Amino acid sequence: MNWYEDEVGQLDKKLRNSSPNSVIFYGSSTVRLWTGLEQDFPDVKPINAGFGGSTLAACAWFFERLIVPARPRTLVLYAGDNDLGDNRHPEEVYLSFCALAAKIQRDLPDTDVTFVSIKPSPSRWHIVEQIRAANRYIENEIKRLPRFSFVDLTQVMLTPDGKPRKELYQADGLHMNADGYALWCRELTARVPDLTQPTEVDNFIKS
Repeated sequence: MNWYEDEVGQLDKKLRNSSPNSVIFYGSSTVRLWTGLEQDFPDVKPINAGFGGSTLAACAWFFERLIVPARPRTLVLYAGDNDLGDNRHPEEVYLSFCALAAKIQRDLPDTDVTFVSIKPSPSRWHIVEQIRAANRYIENEIKRLPRFSFVDLTQVMLTPDGKPRKELYQADGLHMNADGYALWCRELTARVPDLTQPTEVDNFIKS
């Protein structure tokens, strides 16, 4: 995991200086490139803990180092498409999620967790069946886990005939553009109550 060290080292310092009871977005470059994250969810001032190229396996590997010390009240997870892009099987992605979920339950049992579905991007449309399978496995597992929820954004990212909405992506067909993040902001705001509820710390300061 040494190839992640530069970015992970910076995140380590950032998260250790964060306030407890925060909202953290954790995952791959889809999270890291969400530069307007704090402005999109002004009520909760979320922390961006994405690192480029991250797999779900890497998120599990670095969890104790990065997330546990921050003690977030809410964790929004997005990862998995890089695993599949590296030719991992959906079952392997599922097992990486299970490893991460087990650590969350052990170390942060009071944290609410939202997993955002692996997106159906144009550049990885050739593995869409693997993406669907991984999402299905993870969603079914989450149904068994207290304080976990699965947000499926697949349909809103597809055209009426079931193809990827290219206007949501950058030229590489993999990373989202401003329109893609605006869509995610609208959908997550509507579906995840924790993203519109200020923390107890914020409420105390305002009072």
